[in-house]
Amino acid sequence: MNTTVTDQQIRDLAATAKPYSMAVLRWGPQRHREGADAIELEHQRRMVSMRAEGVIAILCPVQADTIAGVAIMTVPADEAQKIMDSDPCVRAGMMTCEVHSCLGFPGDALPA
Repeated sequence: MNTTVTDQQIRDLAATAKPYSMAVLRWGPQRHREGADAIELEHQRRMVSMRAEGVIAILCPVQADTIAGVAIMTVPADEAQKIMDSDPCVRAGMMTCEVHSCLGFPGDALPA
């Protein structure tokens, strides 16, 4: 990391920050329950649908035994929590979800 960033560049970027919500999904005690594959498919369908509708700006499934995924959501944290509380995997005890308020910079994107 050799890019020099000035104090003014930091201030300019900070001024563009917008509120988002970060949902962190963790695998729960019922991860491998009977019917888990069908429940997880419905979870995936719902998450991809919210991404297509713009409720989820960035969707990141995580390949780990503890964290299932992270989603940056465009709705306030209380609304994001309600949305995630009704997720099929959360309701089934396969996942738990923590939602945190965060700031992001519009236009940021994952590289192609």
